[in-house]
Amino acid sequence: MANVGLQFLASAGDADPQSRPLLLLGQLHHLHRVPWSHVRGKLQPRVTEELWQAALSTLNPNPTDSCPLYLNYATVAALPSRVSRHNSPSAAHFITRLVRTCLPPGTHRCILMVCERSDAFASACALARAFPLFTHRSSASRRTEKKSVMVEFFLLGQDNGPVEVSTLQCLTSATEGVRLAARIVDTPCNEMNTDTFLEEIKKVGKDLGIAPTIIRDEELKTRGFGGLYGVGKAALHPPALAILSHTPDGATQTIAWVGKGIVYDTGGLSIKGKTTMPGMKRDCGGAAAVLGAFRAAVKQGFKDNLHAVFCLAENSVGPNATRPDDIHLLYSGKTVEINNTDAEGRLVLADGVCYACKDLGADIIVDMATLTGAQGIATGKYHAAVLTNSAEWEEACVKAGRKCGDLVHPLVYCPELHFSEFTSAVADMKNSVADRDNSPSSCAGLFIASHIGFDWPGVWVHLDIAAPVHAGERATGFGVALLLALFGRASEDPLLNLVSPLGCESDDQEGDLGRDSKRRRLV
Repeated sequence: MANVGLQFLASAGDADPQSRPLLLLGQLHHLHRVPWSHVRGKLQPRVTEELWQAALSTLNPNPTDSCPLYLNYATVAALPSRVSRHNSPSAAHFITRLVRTCLPPGTHRCILMVCERSDAFASACALARAFPLFTHRSSASRRTEKKSVMVEFFLLGQDNGPVEVSTLQCLTSATEGVRLAARIVDTPCNEMNTDTFLEEIKKVGKDLGIAPTIIRDEELKTRGFGGLYGVGKAALHPPALAILSHTPDGATQTIAWVGKGIVYDTGGLSIKGKTTMPGMKRDCGGAAAVLGAFRAAVKQGFKDNLHAVFCLAENSVGPNATRPDDIHLLYSGKTVEINNTDAEGRLVLADGVCYACKDLGADIIVDMATLTGAQGIATGKYHAAVLTNSAEWEEACVKAGRKCGDLVHPLVYCPELHFSEFTSAVADMKNSVADRDNSPSSCAGLFIASHIGFDWPGVWVHLDIAAPVHAGERATGFGVALLLALFGRASEDPLLNLVSPLGCESDDQEGDLGRDSKRRRLV
């Protein structure tokens, strides 16, 4: 399904399914409410109303089900009728699976997505994950025809009206961000090295009219970025700190998104084994998500200062590689004794968040990273882990995850019990824990936070996306939808406002998380 154009339309129009194959998708009780008059033009002359109703009556989702309507040209598929409290009401993961397995083949195809307006954003992002952009299959290079998938939403519920142009634009921007992030993560390091990643950042900057700030190679060392420089100095392509800054008039707060961009992680001299190293091209998933989300957020009218900070390096092996026992001076001014060169992500992020605090003056810092393998044990394959100094923002991340389909679950935040794992006899701290059985994902996040200080008055949010950044051998673009939803209230876009749990003054339970402090405000 690579190299497929995805279009969101108010109406996909009518067509014989033999010339334009069709997938109708939604929860069963929603599908039953779609009038025949709406789908008739997309199914006739191949499918009659009687056949349509008969197909609906045979569906028994457990958790999903599908039924062919006409050979392999038209299919109806049902999502789970109910989900648990830790899942998204949109059943986003099942949408991606059903599209991959049930969408009929063809050059030009159509998906009719039936859902409530509140689930449209999550549903669109889930659809996008089914159409990855990266492939190097030789058969793909021989194809000359351009494939397209048209997506039409049929909205039900209280706010069911037609899909507005602004909504379609928001869905387009968000899904382009998801697919951009997934493409970067899917691309191997022999192509997606730090030079290439910088080119991707420059392309987005050019598209938005923003010139990136880039600090690179020996300049990193000179300016004190000992974490980022130490991790990347052994690689052929040097490390870099890159920043895209959106500073609109009238901004009242400053937000920084900091992404871990390890384009490949061998583990350094603490080298990974032959079974754990494959897949480490995905270690740039945090930076890729930040890039995709930044592009979409600015396009959709982000109202506050927004900085995207990219910590780019290849954790390689060579004569210049960092050794265990080396001590690095990080941008925070704190010294770190290296006891595990495979705990490198926290080093580059420590420099990134400190830069966001000291140089950018951020009120709210979110770092996103494929940080620990333990995350997949702690919160599973589908839920990212969140660690934050704010109980309100922890709750907001969980709610945003359910609304956008990028699921999130909290880690224990308890620095007074966990940070002692990094105690060093010769430096301010070590970079890896003494006891790997003591909440290692929480500890890894606390290492990052310690470089802005546990008493820092702003909001710090750490999102570990190590497991959900991919599904099998394909990247998911995880994190783009989450950032857009979490900060939707800082956007002018009505749909992003709808899916954001922050700044909802009309709902005391959702809460305006900034009423007690300017530094915790997002409205």
